[in-house]
Amino acid sequence: MLLPKGALVVSCQAREDNPMHGPVHMSAMALAAQAGGAGGIRANGAEDIAAIRAVTRLPIIGISKVWNDRFPVYITPSFEDAARIAGAGADIIGLDATARPRNGEQVERLVARIRDDLGKEVFADIATLEEGMAAHACGVTYVASTLSGYTDETMARKGEGPDLELLEALVATLPVPVVAEGRFDTPELVAEAFRRGAHAVVVGTAITNPREITKKFVRAAQGWKP
Repeated sequence: MLLPKGALVVSCQAREDNPMHGPVHMSAMALAAQAGGAGGIRANGAEDIAAIRAVTRLPIIGISKVWNDRFPVYITPSFEDAARIAGAGADIIGLDATARPRNGEQVERLVARIRDDLGKEVFADIATLEEGMAAHACGVTYVASTLSGYTDETMARKGEGPDLELLEALVATLPVPVVAEGRFDTPELVAEAFRRGAHAVVVGTAITNPREITKKFVRAAQGWKP
């Protein structure tokens, strides 16, 4: 197992409309996270992953976001996507393991090919306990609460902060490491996730997205009344 217990994983990602987009910025962000004590990095796309691999030996959870208007699954939907990021240096392959329609192999087939053909550990992003159980049955290495609040079935959860109830249910049910991810935006929430049994916690926007962090402070400034 590559992801150490108790690790804070920093998600170094930026979309094309973000000034931080690109491998130069993301590799610098990964170095900053490493200097701060991160135990792993989550990154998107072969270019960013290769740049991050060149500057750190921390375990990388690699994903490949492929947007398709006809399919809701966009996190590493196919084996070809997984192979590209594995070749770029990802140690662990992250994928959407929800029950939603996908433009690629079914989850069980994709997991088997990543493990057998690529020799990589698999990190399953799920939204419900049932999806976590199904992912475990497919042979994934880690199950993460990443997508709770981001599927039609769980959308109501999005405004309620991290899904700590799902985290607890996964920890109580599954024998594999459970990773907390999704809306963990304060150190206190990270500590609470570990208290509830998380193997590791992934934090993204609250650490690596200066634009969104600035917006949060600006909202507070604009809401202040003398």
